[in-house]
Amino acid sequence: MSPLAAWLAAIRPKTLGLSVSPVLAGTCLAWAERGGVQLLPALAALLAAICIQIGTNLHNDAADARKGTDGPDRLGPPRATAQGWLSATKVQCGALFAFACAFVLGIYLVTVGGWPILLLGLVSLGAGAAYSGGPWPISATPLGELFVFLFFGLGATLGSYYLQTGQISLAALLTGSMLGLFAAAVLVVNNYRDRQTDRRSGRKTLAVLLPPRASQVEYALLLLLPFLLLLCLYVAGLVFWLPGLLLPVALYLIIQAFTLPVGKELNRLLAATARFQLLFSVTFCVALVF
Repeated sequence: MSPLAAWLAAIRPKTLGLSVSPVLAGTCLAWAERGGVQLLPALAALLAAICIQIGTNLHNDAADARKGTDGPDRLGPPRATAQGWLSATKVQCGALFAFACAFVLGIYLVTVGGWPILLLGLVSLGAGAAYSGGPWPISATPLGELFVFLFFGLGATLGSYYLQTGQISLAALLTGSMLGLFAAAVLVVNNYRDRQTDRRSGRKTLAVLLPPRASQVEYALLLLLPFLLLLCLYVAGLVFWLPGLLLPVALYLIIQAFTLPVGKELNRLLAATARFQLLFSVTFCVALVF
């Protein structure tokens, strides 16, 4: 394992679309309403969101290895720290560097958006560190899906929209909710796959506390509810029908969730769900801008 490959494994680039999608959608929504955007704040917001997610992923990689959560029976992709490819100290330093980059970018964003952006940035950095760290890590509680919904949906979308417009709208709230629900579905697959190992390590995710069928139903609802919100936007005349064409893809993913065995096969479903969120965001933006 080369150092570059080891760091990529720790960063988990396949999941970074979760931070790109809401910033992209919030910015495009502002573009559609205002007829243009400020490019530099949009790019800074995008980079800050990516840095926060990278920091969260790295912190999670190191913290889970230290706690012994990622054992040899892990079904998910190999973790860099647990595999010994990188030391926990190095990965933790990488997380701090990513958070520091987000903080520096946030200083500029605060000069553009004022105290609401400062508050959002500080809360996002704190939540990223608390996801796997501290005495009560969020990732080990039933609040994981809520965390993802708030920060990889509502927070990033509303923050990006506010930077461009200086206000919050119903359309931005609905857009952030759609992307947050899709992002939460990614975590549902992750926790459903790991429910047995999580139970043995004392984690109490929703997948651990609820029966397996409940996780499958939760996943289905999280993929279908955004299309109901999209219909609300369409009825209000705020977005075109184009993203609705992705409904068959969502149904296919739901069928996979109900039929795939609990094992490494779910890794493909997790990656496909993350790609679906990004695809929905891009299609949504195309419908708005063009």
